[in-house]
Amino acid sequence: MIRFVGIDPATKTGFVALDEQGNILIAKDLAGKSKEDIQKLVELENEVYRHLKNEDEIVIEGTPFDTQKAITAGMIHGGVRTMVVRKGLTFNQAAPNAVKKYVGVTGWVGEPGSKRRLKDKEKKEAMKEAVQQHFGFTHKSNNVVDAYVIARIAWNLYRERELLGMIDRMPYQLEVVRDILNAKS
Repeated sequence: MIRFVGIDPATKTGFVALDEQGNILIAKDLAGKSKEDIQKLVELENEVYRHLKNEDEIVIEGTPFDTQKAITAGMIHGGVRTMVVRKGLTFNQAAPNAVKKYVGVTGWVGEPGSKRRLKDKEKKEAMKEAVQQHFGFTHKSNNVVDAYVIARIAWNLYRERELLGMIDRMPYQLEVVRDILNAKS
């Protein structure tokens, strides 16, 4: 059975798997439990590995450019990718801005001429609201909300690649999926 997996790498990694009809099979945060950073990272990687299945179609959110903890983010993102490859699977990548774009979040608020960039919590709240409006999905974890969007990207990416037609058909959703497809060619 094919699953469509969205992964939002972070210290608490959002992990969502959808079935072929888009039903949620798994929607949870994965995390290491240890106090020591390296051991915690290894435990997180092992959790990702355990949750992956052989038929998974995977999209992973790309590394954010503006993170304050770039080294930690790089280690987490690299570790997650390593587990996917170790499992013998491949993945596509969706840039953080593409994930937001998929639900119509621009990262800006206000009218032309007086716009301002959304701050961290505002961005997360805008994502939660947009995902709720687009898909009716809610979760207490921002990482799981993002992973849900990423899983939908994986589902629609597969459908478009296999000429089955996308389910999510807003122009910005089509653009995100086609940009990922074009990046692979």
